Amino acid sequence: MSIKLLVFQVLNGLGIGMIYFLLAVGLTMIFGLMRFVNFTHGALYMVAAYVAYAISQATGSMLWALLLGPAAAALLAIIAERLLLRHTYQLPHEAQILITFAVALLLQESIVMIFGSLGQNVPVPEILSGIVMIGNFVYPAYRLAVVAVAAAIAIAMWLVIERTRFGAILRAGSESAEMVGLLGIDVKKVFLIAFALGGALAGLAGALAAPLRGVDPFMAREALSIAFVVVVLGGIGSFTGALVGGLLIGIIQSVMASLWPQGAQLMIYAAMALVLLLRPTGLMGRA
Repeated sequence: MSIKLLVFQVLNGLGIGMIYFLLAVGLTMIFGLMRFVNFTHGALYMVAAYVAYAISQATGSMLWALLLGPAAAALLAIIAERLLLRHTYQLPHEAQILITFAVALLLQESIVMIFGSLGQNVPVPEILSGIVMIGNFVYPAYRLAVVAVAAAIAIAMWLVIERTRFGAILRAGSESAEMVGLLGIDVKKVFLIAFALGGALAGLAGALAAPLRGVDPFMAREALSIAFVVVVLGGIGSFTGALVGGLLIGIIQSVMASLWPQGAQLMIYAAMALVLLLRPTGLMGRA
């Protein structure tokens, strides 16, 4: 592989990795705070991608797609939490997996009924359809915009978690949700906000990814498996771990797609296995 191609693939990996970060950070936040195994997370990513597709087809505006896709995912997360998931918090993880997996299947089959089982392409916004010169390298403008948007969200998330009262509650809840409740804080409300925020972030990842990979009814499975790899690799409950894990997996996948296309997916899981052998709690996780 030439140096120029390697640099290009690393840049591609950064864009993919930032999408993986958005996808994984909501999952790690929910599990870190609530110890809740949420298999609907990938389905929210899929729903937002299809909302982005439908809006871009109807209006030609990807901006509205990027706004309404995450909003639809957040609304679905709120509805699922209020009507069903809050009744499962005290159940064993096996029951949570089965129930959330059933919800994910319901959403998947709903998408098949509405849009059909075939994949669809989503056009890149016209304003971002060109290229950008980075030194001697040519890079697609949309991929650069994805990195910029995800980076802005990452900074905003860090400020919320580290500099606000709600962030302090989230950090305290990841240590002991029971103690947060004893301090007089409405834990159910915190859980609901966490679900909505996690759904919105997964939805933003889906809307941003739609022009890069298209949409299909089975994209939720791929997204969920990648999200769990990123969470485990970075460390469960760690915001920084989700960022580092997402970037690492994105770069590995992108570089290996050129070196060994058939083994690109395999190397993702090999990287996770290696990290767990050396550091069982993940790169940024705590014992």
